[in-house]
Amino acid sequence: MSSRSATVRAYAKVNLSLKVLYKRPDGFHELRTVFQTIGLHDTIDFKFTPGKGAVVELDDALAIDNNLVTRAARLFFERRKVRGRLSMRLKKQVPMGGGLGGGSSDAAAVLLALPALTGKNTNLPDLMEMGAELGSDVPFFLVGGAALGLGRGEELYPLPEPKPQPMIVLAPPIHVSTPEAFKALGRPTLTSPAASPKLNTFQSFVWQAYLASDAENDFEVAVFQLHPELKRWRRKLERLGAHVARLSGSGAALFGVFPNQAKLQGALPQFHTEPLKVFSTTMLTRVQYRARLWRSLREHALEHTWPPQSRYA
Repeated sequence: MSSRSATVRAYAKVNLSLKVLYKRPDGFHELRTVFQTIGLHDTIDFKFTPGKGAVVELDDALAIDNNLVTRAARLFFERRKVRGRLSMRLKKQVPMGGGLGGGSSDAAAVLLALPALTGKNTNLPDLMEMGAELGSDVPFFLVGGAALGLGRGEELYPLPEPKPQPMIVLAPPIHVSTPEAFKALGRPTLTSPAASPKLNTFQSFVWQAYLASDAENDFEVAVFQLHPELKRWRRKLERLGAHVARLSGSGAALFGVFPNQAKLQGALPQFHTEPLKVFSTTMLTRVQYRARLWRSLREHALEHTWPPQSRYA
């Protein structure tokens, strides 16, 4: 049978606000966060050939250990009883380990592409279940845009979206261990009255369309103590005109949201001498996010379907 090919972009995210509450009995921390997809992306080339057996291959120049791309494909093959050969090539641009969700986005891109390519139509709840099995952030990338994340971040609710604004993403050569960042926060194992003011602040942020000055990331206090240069770069973003500048996730990537492209272009040259990877990008609404992903699969997917559904089913 003939092969089916597609090239899909896997878009990154930032946390516009992130509150860490108590440690749960299952060992995870209870979170309140606002996710936002952005234009920075990885790229995955797919080639699927129906046939006997089940073969999954990945060409990954970085040789990432236990890559979520392969894990997502194998999980989909297993759950949907896919037969055939899948060859993938991953081209990384989203910095790894920066709190931008690159690995999770890659996994979600696989889950979104394979129903259309393999002819195994799969509804969103089933994809969400697979995504949550792969990682806490993966379900968000199955929906995109702006979303409220609860629990470990996998419980999602769509939010009314602000007008997309340009942003600068700074990726320093610093690795922040997520477990160590959580440990440094010193959260109690049970809900305490101290959590209430934190949620009041978070509610205020959400009601004010997410870009208010009270945007916060609880990891900043602990992470900035370990890496003071991150705090300096965040303040530099603010001085150069970003009306919101924050650490994303547990870091070490930082982002600054600018009121217009002119302000952003004026700020960019000021980071050329810093030891950073600097990206100019923008927010993506849910409609933009889904349209871009669907267009990459339009040869194989039915129109106006989400998740993209196959023409071959």
